[in-house]
Amino acid sequence: MKRKSSIPEEEECLKILREEGVEENVIKHAIRVSKIAKEIVSKIRLKGYDVDEKLVVAGALLHDIGRSVTHDVSHGVIGGRIIRRRQLDDRLARIVERHVGGGIPKDEAEKLGLGNTDLIPETLEEKIVCYSDKLVDGDKRVEFEETLRDFEEKLGSEHPAIKRLRELNEFFITILS
Repeated sequence: MKRKSSIPEEEECLKILREEGVEENVIKHAIRVSKIAKEIVSKIRLKGYDVDEKLVVAGALLHDIGRSVTHDVSHGVIGGRIIRRRQLDDRLARIVERHVGGGIPKDEAEKLGLGNTDLIPETLEEKIVCYSDKLVDGDKRVEFEETLRDFEEKLGSEHPAIKRLRELNEFFITILS
């Protein structure tokens, strides 16, 4: 039997976060990410791109649901499991799994103990949520360069994640210009 596809509305997403025990500061972060994601969706639509806004908003609100369990790099994969356990749309689970950093390729995911899977954002919706998350620190909007500096301080400027973040930024500069 095929599972019903389900993308929750905004209020339902907030209810889910609270039911899973996500802290209020993380929920405030998610709300800010969703506002930025909506702005990006509006701009991208003006450029003629087709994007599922309901999926993006739900993904933005739920992207850090795994932080109910951990605040480390595995929160994306754990969040994807929570989304699937709740029988929500699998596209939503993939957004949650692929928002960490600029995405994590299969070889790095294996080394980090995240499983034998590619966690690079592929769809436009996945990329919008991943990018929107990089424009928020706590619940404050920040410039992308500030986030990039933070990642460089944590990982080193030569870490492959830095290149992926730069590529994600270039993708949106190109698509929005």
